[in-house]
Amino acid sequence: MIKFLHTRIRVSNLEATIAFYVKLGFECTRRTDKSPAGNQLAFLELEGNEHFLELCYSPDYKLAVPEDLMHTAVGVEDIMSYCDKLENDGLEIWPEDWREAFPSGKKDKMAFVTDPDGYEVEILQK
Repeated sequence: MIKFLHTRIRVSNLEATIAFYVKLGFECTRRTDKSPAGNQLAFLELEGNEHFLELCYSPDYKLAVPEDLMHTAVGVEDIMSYCDKLENDGLEIWPEDWREAFPSGKKDKMAFVTDPDGYEVEILQK
């Protein structure tokens, strides 16, 4: 059997990106100051998940993330309380009317946040 183990994204500021994902509930479980390729790496995990997010930073790499290049998604039990917590932590939830979209009969409950480099994180109610 083949397993999907991790996803690596390049970041422009390792500390800011770690802080962002910690607000989402991730834990930085290990770091490497210099990989064999010379990058700084941070490994972020969500409790109960095997797949992890690898952040890669190199001071000589000029990052430019095109809009809508890719996104990750997290599933939560109660999207309203989860997003309220994120907003209280200073994160902007979008689209702007995400709360109003739910009572109007929309079956899927989703919202988004954007990390410091422009990668989107979709939030889905399980």
